[in-house]
Amino acid sequence: MKPVRDLVYSLYERRLEGKLINKIRPRHVGVMCDGNRRWAKEMGYVDPNDGHRVGARRIIDLLRWCDEAGIPHVTLYLLATDNLRRPPAELDPLLQIISDLATELAEEGNPWRLKMAGAMDLLPARNALTLKAAEEKTADRVGGAVVNMAVGYGGRREIADAVRSLLQEHAKAGGTLEELAEVLDVEHIAEHLYTKGQPDPDLIIRTSGEQRLSGFLLWQSAHSEFYFCDMNWPDFRHIDFLRALRAYAHRQRRFGA
Repeated sequence: MKPVRDLVYSLYERRLEGKLINKIRPRHVGVMCDGNRRWAKEMGYVDPNDGHRVGARRIIDLLRWCDEAGIPHVTLYLLATDNLRRPPAELDPLLQIISDLATELAEEGNPWRLKMAGAMDLLPARNALTLKAAEEKTADRVGGAVVNMAVGYGGRREIADAVRSLLQEHAKAGGTLEELAEVLDVEHIAEHLYTKGQPDPDLIIRTSGEQRLSGFLLWQSAHSEFYFCDMNWPDFRHIDFLRALRAYAHRQRRFGA
């Protein structure tokens, strides 16, 4: 039965790809890679971190799919600031899996340019150094997607950091708070976000059946389209990605109008 199933999958995949020809594509996709631990439990794994390991492999697949679809920016929600309160026995292996993923993505031959999006100062020093090294190693890459790895990330923290950075920049230039208040607008804050210089996400995908943002890209997602799917992240397939792109192509975006 497997050859038949593979054939049906391949035919459906090609059909979806055909429906996307000449359709609008998102410039920036945010992905909430949710449900790894649930998947491991459902699959009978003793170690829930096996779900994160399989999920990390799926991320590599996702980035290749984004390159094939011509999507130049991807943001991956990997670890929230709230998750940093987990016990070390749970948190340390997850941080190591994320660090190993960043190191692999930074290997020679991969096209992706990595950007760390989060409060690196909240992470253990060894993990923060590994993530920053991966970012620096890929700084000059062209051709693949810019990949924002949201680690130790919180939307409220990001906005607070952006305002703090803006105030520090203004003070360094010799300006006063009164002068800043006179000219301050949303673009000034946007220029200090973790994703500064990038377009806001057009499409945000969340797996595992949850239908909430959980603090992800609170500022940038004001006009994003959302796509929720029931499967856990390790089960997310190419056809599921194509379905998300198809759904996006059929949306009528109004940008608040």
